[in-house]
Amino acid sequence: MTKKKSVTGLIEQSLFALAFFLFLSTLIVIFNLTFIMNPVTAQSESQQNIRSLIEQARNAWVNRDVDALTELFALDGELIVPSHRSQGRAKIREQIANFAEQYMNVNITIQRIVIDGNQAAVEWHYEDTEKSTGKRNQADDAIIIEVKDGQICYWREYFDTSSSTQPY
Repeated sequence: MTKKKSVTGLIEQSLFALAFFLFLSTLIVIFNLTFIMNPVTAQSESQQNIRSLIEQARNAWVNRDVDALTELFALDGELIVPSHRSQGRAKIREQIANFAEQYMNVNITIQRIVIDGNQAAVEWHYEDTEKSTGKRNQADDAIIIEVKDGQICYWREYFDTSSSTQPY
């Protein structure tokens, strides 16, 4: 009987240890999901980063800062506007530099930013002046952006080219 009781005691202790281990493991997982790996916080930070990129892009366009705007794009990024597509940072820089040489007095008012994961849609009102003619242009733009590793990998602008003159 003693041998049977001691085996039973060992089994009970082992089951208690296993149950306690499972209980602690569950608590650790719940803690991590709640406080450490909170997807809402991660999503919020990601949204803030994307929002910041859009603001930086807006400021760079307004200031016609070719270098600042170019640096926001990934090395293999893509910039698409009606009738122009540039792939790669060198081509994007060339397109932005061309714009900066031809236009001045840029004003951009962001009206709406919608972010979903690593993509965003932006509505903004855009104005500039052609240096050669003094003509003031304006348009409402819609822009689709994709961000990867903190840089813009895709930027596509849509505007009505028949009702507004855009510098592209």
